Parts: sequence; structure tokens; C-alpha cells
Amino acid sequence: MKLTIYTDGGARGNPGPAATGVVIKDAKNKTLASYGEYLGAQTNNFAEYSAVISGLKKAKEFGATEVECIMDSELVMKQMRQEYRVKEPTLQKLFIQAYNAAAQFKKVAYKHTRRENNKAADAEVNKILDQPPSSRLKPIRES
Repeated sequence: MKLTIYTDGGARGNPGPAATGVVIKDAKNKTLASYGEYLGAQTNNFAEYSAVISGLKKAKEFGATEVECIMDSELVMKQMRQEYRVKEPTLQKLFIQAYNAAAQFKKVAYKHTRRENNKAADAEVNKILDQPPSSRLKPIRES
């Protein structure tokens, strides 16, 4: 089964309050999952990678064998395609997590899209970050 994962990550302040946004759709474009996660104070790139990792894990839970990851982070997309090296130590750890999560599928494709074409995942990020700090969930992961 092939699923499409739309991911986004954002940090206000970079680093600052950060969150992921993930939308997973089936072959008929039906939304199977749409969610965001609060990450605490992190960088934008940390949030982008965290969204990819979360989306891959959730797609596996749905039983996907193939996934297409669509994101507006050209950096993360090119690093996941191994077109760019990952030099930053924290991102190296996240790359390994994403790479290992992707290795569980028969086929994984990474595609870049413009921000305006990734509105659903972006909305999930902003839904989390627009909440008052006291009502956000505690960070899921820490670096």
C-alpha cells in the first residue's frame, strides 16, 4: 500500500518554540492522519526532520509498503536523497533516525513542494504554535 506523507516543521525564533505538522493520505487522497507535535525550543531544521520521522513511523503503523514524502524543506529533502551531506551534529542524528525509519519500506520517494502547496501540514504546525505556551503539550523529544 502506498501512502503520501506531507510534512512541515517550524520554529518561531529559530531556535524557539517548535512543532511538527504531518498529513498522511492514501492513494485516493483520503486523509488518514493529520496532526502536529510540540518539540520545545528547537531549530526549524530540527522540526522539519522530526516531522519526516514522525510521518514515516505513522505510515508504517498504517501498513504502508511505499511512501512519498512531500515537504517544503529543500534542505531536508536533498539530505534525505543524499544529494547534500549532513554536517550539523544534531541533524546527523535525526538523519540517521529518518534513514532507519525509511529503510522499513520497499520504496520511499522524497519530493519538494512550495510552501503554498503544503498548507495542510503547515496548518498543523501553526495550530500547535498558536496555542498559549501553558497549554502546549510537553516536548515529545529533546535533543
